[in-house]
Order: sequence, then C-alpha cells, then structure tokens
Amino acid sequence: MRFVPHNYQRYCIERIIQDEALALFLDMGLGKTVITLTAVNDLIFNRFLVSRCLVVAPKKVAEDTWTRERTKWDHLGLLKVRTAIGARNKRIRELNSPGNVFVINRENIPWLVDYYRNDWPFDMVILDESSSFKNHQSKRFKALRNIRGHIRRIVELSGTPSPQGLTDLWAQLYLLDGGKRLGRTLTEYRNNYFFPSARNATTIFSYEPRPGADEKIQDLIRDICISLSAKDYLELPERIDNIRYVRLDAKARRAYEEMERERILELPDTVLDAGSAAVLSGKLLQLANGAVYHTAEYAGEDRTSEERTVIEIHDNKVEAFMELVEELNGKHALVFYNFQHDLDRLEKALKKTKLTVRELRNSSDIADWNAGGVDILLAHPASVAYGLNLQEGGSDVIWFGLNWSLELYQQANARLHRQGQRHTVYIHHLVVADSVDEDVMEALQKKGDCQAALLEALKARVEKYVQVSQEGKKVYDRAGGNKSHQ
Repeated sequence: MRFVPHNYQRYCIERIIQDEALALFLDMGLGKTVITLTAVNDLIFNRFLVSRCLVVAPKKVAEDTWTRERTKWDHLGLLKVRTAIGARNKRIRELNSPGNVFVINRENIPWLVDYYRNDWPFDMVILDESSSFKNHQSKRFKALRNIRGHIRRIVELSGTPSPQGLTDLWAQLYLLDGGKRLGRTLTEYRNNYFFPSARNATTIFSYEPRPGADEKIQDLIRDICISLSAKDYLELPERIDNIRYVRLDAKARRAYEEMERERILELPDTVLDAGSAAVLSGKLLQLANGAVYHTAEYAGEDRTSEERTVIEIHDNKVEAFMELVEELNGKHALVFYNFQHDLDRLEKALKKTKLTVRELRNSSDIADWNAGGVDILLAHPASVAYGLNLQEGGSDVIWFGLNWSLELYQQANARLHRQGQRHTVYIHHLVVADSVDEDVMEALQKKGDCQAALLEALKARVEKYVQVSQEGKKVYDRAGGNKSHQ
C-alpha cells in the first residue's frame, strides 16, 4: 500500500528526524507506528544516522503491530523487523540475526539491559506506549535509566501519557532529558507543582496540581513533546455510548447488599485506604458480574495450602449480555471482561449459540477477526489496550465487566474507534443498577482520577452503612436490648 502522509504526519516525521529526543503524544488512531517507521527508514537508509533501532512495546503489540505495519506499506520494504519475544533462546537468536528494527516486550527490558550491559548496540530506542514507564520504581524504568547514556536517539509514543494525572509525566520526561525540564527527582517535581489531596497520617494517596501548574508544565516540555488530538485531524465515525442497566433479582440483590454491608462494617472505624478500597471494590465488581472467588485454607501432609474456587451467585448480567448479542442480529462484537470467571461463564453461555466465538490470544485471532471470521471476540482490556488495529472486524464494543482504569478503558475502546473504521461505533456498557458498577461508570465518564473516585465512592458507602448500623443500635438500646448500659 502506498503511504500518502497527512500534513500532521509529515510534521511528526520531520521532528523525529531532527530531534534526538522526542515524545509523540498523539491520540489513538493518528498513525503513530507508520509515522515512526517512516522516520526510522529515513534515518537508516537515507541519512545513515541510525544503524540498529530497538522498539519496546506491550507484548501483544510487539507480537503483531510493528511487523504488520512494516509489511503494510510499500515504502518500508527495506526495513527488516525482528521480533525478540518468547523464550530466552529465541530472543537471543532474533537479536543476533540480521535486522534494522528489533522489537521486544517491555517486561524483558531488564533482561535485555543485563544481557548487553556496556556493549549496548541500539543507537535508537522507541518506547511504544511510554505511559507504561510512568512508575519510577519499576524495574523497566530503572533499567532504561541506567542505559540511557548509551542511547543517542529516543522516541516516546503514547495516546494517554498521563491517564491518572500530571504526576505520570515525570518518569517519561526523565527518560527523554535526564530531568532537565521537570526536575531530577519525582519528589522535586511534586514539591514544585503539586500538593497532597488525599492522605492519612503517614501515606499520601494522590496529588492535585497547584493553580497554574498545568500551564507551567506544558511550557516546560513544549519543545520536546508533540501533542495532537484525533478530532482535529481525522474525520472519525460517530461514537455512541450505550449504558444498559441490569436489575438484580431479589436473591442476587440480597447477596450483593449482604456482601457490601458486611465487608464495609468489618473495616476498622471508617478508615479506608487505597488497598482496602481496591479489595472491597474488586469483590463487589465480581458479585455484580455474577460470581466471586473464594479462597479456603486446607491442611496437607506437610503444610497448609490455599485453594481458590468460584462461587456463582446469579446469571442476571450474563442473561442481559446474551439479549444484547441477540439484538445485534449478526453484527460482530468485541467483548471486554474483567475476571477469569467472567470469561468462563460467557464462553459457557455462548456455546449454546451458533456464533463463532474466539478469545484473543495471538496474531492469528487478530487476523481472523479483521477478516470477518469471528462473531464474538472475547478479550481482557489489558491484553488489547495498546496499538492493536481491530477496526476492520466490527464496530460494536460490549463491556461485560468494568474496571477503574481510565487508561485501559480509553485505549480498549480505541481498538475499534480509530482511523480506518467505516461505521458508527457503539460502546455498550452492562451496568448493574445501584451497585459499584455505577460508581465506576460515573468515574470513567468524568475522566478524572479514578483512584480518588474509588475512595470517595466507597467512603460514601461506608458512611451510609455505619450510620444505618448506629441508628439500629440506638433503637435496640431504647428497646432494652442492650442490658450492659442499664
């Protein structure tokens, strides 16, 4: 296929060629991969400024996207892309084979740095979805930081560079400029531009930017970052969000309320930190979907072990899902689940139909989906969140189970709502009424700090149940039930 770049794509290509360190914060669907490969092709074969380029990407993207994009465009025919993923022996074999561009999944960056050490062979590094390097304490960030002095050119690509707030930018910018713009340490960055917004006596859970901080940060990084929005450059098809509320039957409602009440009331006082909130929210999300994990201890011959089983509570959401699939009347759907038992129950229900159902596992599943050979493609949002092109296989997304990650939510939806999609995209959400599902949906729609929303939502529920419990205790005392106070 002949590549005819848009004007914004020409600009980005020229900037990659001119600048030795650059971040392309481009909306999903603007063609980050072909832009970057075109610049790499020019740097290698026309300007002789790069000899070996390393691409660090999420595993699914590393397996498929870069190789597929290279073969898709005629002008990239000279590039030889090697995919160094999988077993250690395979990675080593690929790294030592002739090639220009070597693709590795981000989890193997610490291994790669240790493998080459001071004999680092890549003069250019591309971080596909650089937001996965936002944690300054992660092994992948530390490994790249240690080898940064051996890298002449670095390009960061992301559609969501700061999904949880501006604090996510520090580590990504540090890999570009060594801390020149935002500070040498994360602490310095936070002290200069943020203040604590949620904390207890010893722990700070989240930060809020100081007044005017976002403008100051943007001014500091403007020369090294390009940020473009798809709505300004592409005529994307319409996206319609559909929320379908699911009513629990009486038995399921009692089970949900009992778990919510007992889990909340067993918390000491009304203190709720991010850890306990996440555990509680996870249990309630599971139950809203219809099943929960139960962990039981049992004594073996020489030690005590744990066994996790699935307890099925209701089929209300599965039934709503099957009704929605029937209403699609043959249209293909990309279905996102949250827990493994969601996947198991969906597959069991779909077996009763004549639909072609596939769980997304590898590049052949992607190819079959895009070729129209799959009716229902089941996927966890974390497995498809970055870079995968699925827009040719359908235009309907179904969220069977939601989660609190705004980044995963936005990226997953963009697998269909992106450049090349020819139909209106429908994003269907199955939301259990009067449950934590509604809290998650509201947080995602507001596109704010989902962790803060999680804490606030559950704190509100804690206060409700504590108040109800206290009122009940007062009534019990007045009736003479509590003899210890008489």
